[in-house]
Amino acid sequence: MSSLQIKKNYRCVPSLQQFYSGGPFAVSSDGSFIACANGDAIKILDSSNASIKASIEVDTDSGLTALALDPNDRFLFSAGHSRLIRVWDLSTFKCIRSWKGHDGPVMSMACHASGGLLATAGADRKVLVWDVDGGFCTHYFKGHKDVVTSIMFHPDTNKTLLFSGSADATVRVWDLLAKKCIATLERHFSALTSMAVSEDGWTLLTAGRDKVVNLWDLHDYVCKMTIPTYEVLEGLCVVKSGTELASFLGSCNQQSGKRRDRSSPIYFVTVGERGIVRIWDSECGVSLYEQKSSDVAVSSDTDDSLRGFTAAVILPLDQGLLCVTVDHHFLFYSLLGHPEEKFKLILNKRLVGYNEEILDMRFLGEEEKFLAVATNLEQVQVYDMESMSCSYVLAGHTEIVLCLDTCVSSSGRPLLATGSKDNSVRLWNSESRNCIGVGTGHMGGVGAVAFSKKWKNFFVSGSSDRTIKVWSLDGISDDADQPINLKAKAVVAAHDKDINSLAIAPNDSLVCSGSQDRTACVWRLPDLVSVVVLKGHKRGIWSVEFSPVDQCVITASGDKTIKMWAIADGSCLKTFEGHTSSVLRASFLTRGSQFVSCGADGLVKLWTVKTNECTATYDQHEDKVWALAIGKKTEMFATGGGDAVVNLWYDSTASDKEEAFRKEEEGVLRGQELENAVLDADYIKAIQIAFELHRPNKLFELFAELCRKKEGSSQIEKALHVLGKEEIHQLFQYVREWNTKPKLCHVAQYVLFGVFNILPPTEILEIKGIGELLEGLIPYSQRHLSRIDRLLRSTFLLDYTLHGMSVIEPDTNATEMKDADQEQELTSELLKEKAPSKKRKSNKSKDSSSKKVKGAAYTSVSPISLEA
Repeated sequence: MSSLQIKKNYRCVPSLQQFYSGGPFAVSSDGSFIACANGDAIKILDSSNASIKASIEVDTDSGLTALALDPNDRFLFSAGHSRLIRVWDLSTFKCIRSWKGHDGPVMSMACHASGGLLATAGADRKVLVWDVDGGFCTHYFKGHKDVVTSIMFHPDTNKTLLFSGSADATVRVWDLLAKKCIATLERHFSALTSMAVSEDGWTLLTAGRDKVVNLWDLHDYVCKMTIPTYEVLEGLCVVKSGTELASFLGSCNQQSGKRRDRSSPIYFVTVGERGIVRIWDSECGVSLYEQKSSDVAVSSDTDDSLRGFTAAVILPLDQGLLCVTVDHHFLFYSLLGHPEEKFKLILNKRLVGYNEEILDMRFLGEEEKFLAVATNLEQVQVYDMESMSCSYVLAGHTEIVLCLDTCVSSSGRPLLATGSKDNSVRLWNSESRNCIGVGTGHMGGVGAVAFSKKWKNFFVSGSSDRTIKVWSLDGISDDADQPINLKAKAVVAAHDKDINSLAIAPNDSLVCSGSQDRTACVWRLPDLVSVVVLKGHKRGIWSVEFSPVDQCVITASGDKTIKMWAIADGSCLKTFEGHTSSVLRASFLTRGSQFVSCGADGLVKLWTVKTNECTATYDQHEDKVWALAIGKKTEMFATGGGDAVVNLWYDSTASDKEEAFRKEEEGVLRGQELENAVLDADYIKAIQIAFELHRPNKLFELFAELCRKKEGSSQIEKALHVLGKEEIHQLFQYVREWNTKPKLCHVAQYVLFGVFNILPPTEILEIKGIGELLEGLIPYSQRHLSRIDRLLRSTFLLDYTLHGMSVIEPDTNATEMKDADQEQELTSELLKEKAPSKKRKSNKSKDSSSKKVKGAAYTSVSPISLEA
């Protein structure tokens, strides 16, 4: 057996994030990305793998109501309840222009095929056309009697027509050259939802909530045909000729023989409240294709308006059909030849835009290529790990699914067990995507399920009715048309409050239950006889799990702790503290030597059992982390919670170790280069290397050395010239620290002087975060200036004293002449004193000696010159 490699770090990869909360969206011209409204933000979604390429934050009170892309996908136009129309540059994701024009929210917008005009439709019943570059209004149209819900330019740039549909059940045609309404189309009896123009440009198709599609002749603006669809329509799009779908439809139409004339028919797609895709022929007015069943997740609500499609777009380059559902799913359909129906639309990708909360999840299958997720919906969503698209949905429960567990049966079937608030448990075969068993009998919501670990022939469930049931899997068949009723082998009233978690021992001999009554109980299987009760937590227990190697159990509780218990006597072996709120999940890693926990504080923690220490803490969630799934093979794990984000965590211990070794080796080499540059007096190179290695002490020594050199200022300027904005910001951080210390401040001021000499103030202010650094430099610089000023004033007294003692060299010629006269007078007096009598000779000699000493004092000290 290989030695255990203790994991020290995990790398987080956000895999499932919210990107669409309903409302407007826009598809790029090549179908590579989709701009989606997500609350007060715009998410740029990669349509291939559901990853978020960028996020554009809009005003908090905006509430996006309309989005549009220009034909070249360079600019994104957005509008919301704030009535502000914004233009975003998609290369920088910055707003380059904004203006207001409507008196109410903008409900729809469309960009002209040339990219120079933008049309907006508002709740104020107005239709406005704007010049994109100038941001000014070029056309102002009034006439609708209700909210304008949709707007569209004629796709032919030679036809200067604009179409607007309103809740007043009319469509108006506006001539941009004449700047007036040239036709009002009145054949609908409800609000208009979608419009499209035929490929030849002479037929307008309109759909509304009156369950019909009208075809209008744009020569004389009369209704050519009304096609009843018998469902409220939300989306309409025309199939262009030359596409794969058009060729399939043409072959179907020729075989059916339903042709009135030889004119080319118009094929169009409709979607609506029924949640099915239908394709129509305009000549016959009949449906050529209709889905047999809806791919929209069926709600338990009986109101049909709460399910179905809200929009449909035919993707360019034969990429298929995109349909958007009421519950914020993006469904991608592609064509597939079918022997009975000639062709069939196959759902090949489902991107889930919004999950309110993730309650539980598990890896699915032997290779763990799928992730089953339970949200606050009645369905279980199964995601493909590679693309993180929702592969399929398991629908059957009538209330929210609270818990799930997975296993691979002895025959190799991937099985899934779910518990719901509808008081039932269901068993699913994930290969056939069918429910193969239903277990009823609980009197409350089922909050915990757990599969057998060894024999895979039973599973247990725990409910808010405080009971545990053991369900047998004997007699379950894969090809059953209807789910069979599961039988309960054993039942026990286990706790005084709701049961939150269940875990089965690796040898299937024991089951442990955790409850809100602050206890965990261990039961012997299969007859559910009590073995031991684990008491010690001060709050309810949210999670329990058996160690894979030892006779112990870990429990996670609302008292912010995790405890490890001995099964033999129920004693508490260890207590792990570190979370700041309730611990909701805990699971073992690394053969039981480590475990990972997550809690209501949004933190994920990695613990080592032997040392009782928290190895790592990760803060990648913004809300409670309810769900934790551990991969059995790779020991990667996934977390999800109240923020509707699923994060995948990969062990990065080995890669981090290699990276640290590589950086250390590189640091040694670069350090030697730095020393060589210092020895060669190549200060410019040395300063650059010191910046790269983040060595502020060495950097200070280099600048201090340059301060002492005559040509140091020029070398400092050369070194600063090659620094980028990030390095300048880093330099200001270092200078701020040096400037706080009197012994280092002179070097800091010298460097600041060099920076301000070579960089203009405008460039300095463009550096991100420079304001805070300058605020830290100003007070200390003022303090240093005051101290220097005091020292300078003190030197004035010294100057005055030395000047009075005639030590300082005179400053002017007048003082020099005065001093010369004084010296002449002094010598004449000395000559006169040598003439008197001998009696006073001794006294004179004393006086003369003293004069000589005084003269010596003046003559032995050289004058001090004052330099400015």
